Amino acid sequence: MALTRGFTGRQLGTRDPRLPPGQYDTGMDWPVLHVEPTPSIDTAGWSFEIDGLVDKPVRWSWEEIHSLPASRYEGAIHCVTTWSKFGMRFDGVSVDTLLDIAGVGDDAAFALARSHTGYTTNFPLDDLTGGKAWVVWDVDGAPLSSIHGGPARLLVPHLYFWKSAKWVSGLTLLAEEQLGFWEQRGYHDRGDPWLEQRYQGDR
Repeated sequence: MALTRGFTGRQLGTRDPRLPPGQYDTGMDWPVLHVEPTPSIDTAGWSFEIDGLVDKPVRWSWEEIHSLPASRYEGAIHCVTTWSKFGMRFDGVSVDTLLDIAGVGDDAAFALARSHTGYTTNFPLDDLTGGKAWVVWDVDGAPLSSIHGGPARLLVPHLYFWKSAKWVSGLTLLAEEQLGFWEQRGYHDRGDPWLEQRYQGDR
């Protein structure tokens, strides 16, 4: 598990109203935290797939996903370990665009995101649609580095950042919820920072 000094200390003074409860502004730092060794993924062999309860399973190569309409997120990200970072700019493709191509099945209500490393995390489908989620490969005008999930990661910025799966490889649409890696280990099923949904049993 990789950590940086960004996980210690809190800023003093007037609290920024943009900060969810229990969070602090990490400033220029972007802390690194993951449970797995950082993989080296060649974009020549990279792919992203949507399967499960869809009209047609679809898999995109690196070149194919880059040919889709581009989409950008500008704003904050929030980690369950209590740091927040403002002023981020991510570029990629909206999950709405990908789901429109695959076609969401009538019974689909949840999704399980998976990574090239085997990591998983779960969502109500509503948390991935309506302009709330992206597959991103650039941050602040530069390619996403491997320690931050490059070549591409899921971005779901309205939820705690463990939900924004690094090294993302696909989404499986499901009728019933299937818990992911951290959710099976006591983290909250959803992870809304404004409700402080950090652990199982939180509201």
